[in-house]
Amino acid sequence: MTLTTLIILLLVILVIALVGLYVFYNRDDKRFTLDIGGAAPRAAGGNDVSAEHTVRNRLLGLGLVCAGVVGGLMARLWSMQLLAASDYAEQAESNRTRTISLAAPRGRMLDRYGNEIVGNRPSLTVVAKPEVAEESIKVQLLANLIGMPAAAVRRRIQDQSSGAQSDRLVASDVSRRVVAFIGEHPYLFEGVAVEERSVRSYPYGSLAAHVVGYTGPVTTEQLKESEQSSDENAIVYEAGDTVGQAGLELQYENALQGIRGEQNVHVDANGSVLEYATSVEPQAGSDIILTLDVELQQAAEDSLKRVTNAISTTLKCNCISGSALVMDVTNGEILAMASAPTYSPNVFVGGISNDDWQSLQSEKSANPLVNRAVSGLYPSASTIKPIMTFAALDNNIATKDSKYYCAGWWTGFGEASGMYCWEHSGHREMNLVSGISYSCDVVFYEIGKGFYESDDPEAMQAKLREWGLGKKTEIDLPGEAEGRVPDAEWKWNYYTQADDADRQWKGGDFANLAIGQGDLLVTPIQMACAYMGIANDGKVWRPHVLRSVQSSTGKGSVVEYEPQLLRELEEPSDYCDLVRKGMIGAVYEESVYIATQFESLPVEVAAKSGTAERNGHNPTAWYLAYAPANDPKYVVAANIEEATWASSSALYVVRDLLGAIYDAPNEIKLYISPVDAGG
Repeated sequence: MTLTTLIILLLVILVIALVGLYVFYNRDDKRFTLDIGGAAPRAAGGNDVSAEHTVRNRLLGLGLVCAGVVGGLMARLWSMQLLAASDYAEQAESNRTRTISLAAPRGRMLDRYGNEIVGNRPSLTVVAKPEVAEESIKVQLLANLIGMPAAAVRRRIQDQSSGAQSDRLVASDVSRRVVAFIGEHPYLFEGVAVEERSVRSYPYGSLAAHVVGYTGPVTTEQLKESEQSSDENAIVYEAGDTVGQAGLELQYENALQGIRGEQNVHVDANGSVLEYATSVEPQAGSDIILTLDVELQQAAEDSLKRVTNAISTTLKCNCISGSALVMDVTNGEILAMASAPTYSPNVFVGGISNDDWQSLQSEKSANPLVNRAVSGLYPSASTIKPIMTFAALDNNIATKDSKYYCAGWWTGFGEASGMYCWEHSGHREMNLVSGISYSCDVVFYEIGKGFYESDDPEAMQAKLREWGLGKKTEIDLPGEAEGRVPDAEWKWNYYTQADDADRQWKGGDFANLAIGQGDLLVTPIQMACAYMGIANDGKVWRPHVLRSVQSSTGKGSVVEYEPQLLRELEEPSDYCDLVRKGMIGAVYEESVYIATQFESLPVEVAAKSGTAERNGHNPTAWYLAYAPANDPKYVVAANIEEATWASSSALYVVRDLLGAIYDAPNEIKLYISPVDAGG
């Protein structure tokens, strides 16, 4: 019934009621009371209380009520028809119109030479309308076709995370056979369609997985944060959005995330889509250019795998973990960053299974998701000795002319507290330069004792923190660890279950810290930055992986990364020369075998090894180097868990990377020495 018809009907009812009331009230019959005594008739007047009169009064009241109700309805209808018509029209339209979000392709990641490390590819995707979940036969047919349990198919169709009217994703990357069968049997699969959607692609497979990271559906926490953000430029997510969850995908989410499009649809009372109306096309995210070199990155990952496999085979151990990185010391650019074991970001495309997720998180598989280059924590071992030399010189614990004697067994705190040098037969006469070159522990035990007996027992830790240990490097990657520089307060608060005497900071703690053992924890990126400072006369640039952000609407970049000075250490030039001389000696003087590894390079190298002891485990081996020694350009770092001496493990990775940089591969066969703790 139309509004006009309703108004006319109400008017007719009102007129009939008023006319009937008027006729009934003005009838000619009179009301009398008779005098049985024979007197003349006398009118009752206003004292008539007969039933007939009462009925007439009630009808009059009823007519007035009806008139009031009809009048009110008329007024309301007039208001709705004339005054609020546009508002109701908008509400009616909104009830039949829905807006469906259209996902935008994410920006790509390219290496410094334009090679695509992360891109997008089309994916044949089976989608279904929400009402398909109620059709058991159709759900079972679809499950049989794509090879999924029917319960899983139904759950995916019932999932409303992408919006009430949006088609539900059932399966990604389906085969052409599935596409053809659905197309040939539309009567069996009404409400089911095959769409081509954009998903992440990795042309180089798992290359640089820990750096680029992975994507996944937006989490509840991310949704809440986006809604509560006060940043005008922050992205407001919707349920079902694909967002960065790790690595650069997370770090540069704002640049990589595109601008979603919109599709307006008309729906019926049940919410089913009737027709598609206007649409706004999505806008792809910005491409980002990285500092990585894919060839150098591949060399780092290949070398880690080659060396760890050789150690595992020779020592019959499970050596699968480590890291390697190459950094430009002139600006902090990361040219390569590898972590082992690695993983494939492809497993996250279309949603990762629970079994795969548990495997990637497990200790048994050595936590493949952890980027050991920035999040791995290890004792530094002897790689700390160049920095400890600066600490000794700056605090007058030693001079450039200090002499030491190493007999292989040191008793500086008494025979009962004696400590071995890694070279049990002793190094004999030593100074600071040879102490670095031969990694003599006794030299640094003496330095530790000097700090213990000094007026400022915290000076050693202060110098380590000055060089960036115990704090983040601020690299543009999520999940960076701070590390730890232990001191007396930390030890007292940490070992709460020990006796008070054992909680005190002692001379042995200084001796251990001086050789990079004990409770010291560092990350590979921290040590690489410290060696950058040695190479640059104290100047340390903030390490970074981003080079530029490209314009999403045209050519050129919208952001160019400008190198940032992280810290500038003031060390006398003669101290720097002394330390560098010791590091060059560690390559060409300590061992003929080591020297032979590097003599085939066209440049001179300065380096330092370290082998960190671990209770109940094989050592963690370190090797850090910079080159050319006389005009530094690159710093290269590597460490390997469950390894052997650094000179027969981590050294090979650094040599492989320098060979890749200078096109001078190492021709010497790997030699894996027995497990021992060396310098």
